[in-house]
Amino acid sequence: MKMTEELFKTIIDTAQDCVFWKDKDRRFVGVNQAFLDFYGFDSDKVLLGKTDEEMGWHSDPEPYRNDELNVLAGHSTYKVQGKCVIRGEERDIIASKRPIMDGNRVIGLSGSFVDITDVIRRSNRLDGNQVMYTLEKLRKFPFFDRIIDETGLDEILDPLTGILSRAWAIRFVQSLISEGTPFTYSIVDLDNFKYINDSYGHSAGDKVLMSVSKGLAEFTDGFGLAGRFGGDELLLIDVKNISYGDKKEFFENLYGNSGALRITERFEGGEAFITGTSGCASFPADADNFTELFGIIDKMLYLGKNKGRNCFTIYDEIRHKDIEVRKLTKDGLFSVMHEMRNLTEKAVDTEGKLAAAFPLIKDMLQIKELFFADRDGLMRGTNDRALCLCAEDIDNVVNGDIFSENTLEPVKKNSPLFYESLVEHGFESVMIVRVRRREETEGFLVCAVKRSLRIWQDSECALMYFLSELIER
Repeated sequence: MKMTEELFKTIIDTAQDCVFWKDKDRRFVGVNQAFLDFYGFDSDKVLLGKTDEEMGWHSDPEPYRNDELNVLAGHSTYKVQGKCVIRGEERDIIASKRPIMDGNRVIGLSGSFVDITDVIRRSNRLDGNQVMYTLEKLRKFPFFDRIIDETGLDEILDPLTGILSRAWAIRFVQSLISEGTPFTYSIVDLDNFKYINDSYGHSAGDKVLMSVSKGLAEFTDGFGLAGRFGGDELLLIDVKNISYGDKKEFFENLYGNSGALRITERFEGGEAFITGTSGCASFPADADNFTELFGIIDKMLYLGKNKGRNCFTIYDEIRHKDIEVRKLTKDGLFSVMHEMRNLTEKAVDTEGKLAAAFPLIKDMLQIKELFFADRDGLMRGTNDRALCLCAEDIDNVVNGDIFSENTLEPVKKNSPLFYESLVEHGFESVMIVRVRRREETEGFLVCAVKRSLRIWQDSECALMYFLSELIER
């Protein structure tokens, strides 16, 4: 059989190890499907022509750079252990690399790696392991009933959380598609998971993953399965709730009384309120193949993050088909700030600057109105100037320059008049930024939304703080 480009791609994409190849400048030339799945990429376009450092995959990139320079000098490496940052979590990997030769000349390198994080954690007995699915439970689904006798639970289940591993969750989804079985596919991303790891340690992060996974598995028992996609991203495959109304009720219950999300986990030295952001779509109503279906739920996930996290987004073709999700990366944030400054520089007063910046702020923060509370205690809308609320005691709740709690309890306690105004208009979460002029308080920018427990992200607070500085000028 003659090796062709198509045959090579078929073989390389069949491999379960993450495979990649680079040019002599250590820039990516190609990767296999397992590599794309590991990092959650739809295609290799996002990394072609870039180095590991440009992708930001290593907290300490120097050892990896030196390792690859050694390979480009003609030496091979075998099963070198290291660490790689994937979706905000540092994972343990083992990698092997060797030079690519053209005669006697090195023209690049090829390599492969596998994720051994959970193997290490299991061997170290971190927090123990849990098993959420028995053979009997999996046999209820025809796909697993066919293969369960030849495949052990250890291979099918994620070793830390006890739910389906990424590979088997995806295989299950693909089997449902090939059989034409309708189902709903969801991805759940835990909010601010890196903060928990950084503040309380990886054992606390493991405890959260195990707790949420257990809750999801129990909540979907009998009609669905939960899986771990990677890091702090979890999957739900639901063969019962297919209609929009059923999905809405499912997620309202999941976020309301499931015991899986919006729970408090206590660790040695502290505690954290655990929330998640979810996106979902259904087969075959929303997409008839795996690639399009996963692309939709990924888009819905980012929509939820843009709305403030701690929420769910259900795909609706009329509303979401042509939407483009704007991702606030570091460079993207700088670009938005630059655009905001250009929009406001010609305005001569606060009202004009807010009106100029509002369309951009509305898009980035997913809000319907931006308020300005003046020194007289009146808060007026930017989009609807007729909208006027009482904010006489707003200063009592803003100790510094920014207030961004995800509940109104501090407002109720410290600023009862302002709280009553918010509640009267149906607002449940608020971010407030102080506007100064010559060191004196000129007023407050207020973002109020009709959704409880919205988590205001650092990037969103940064945008509003930057707008407050533009108003000062």
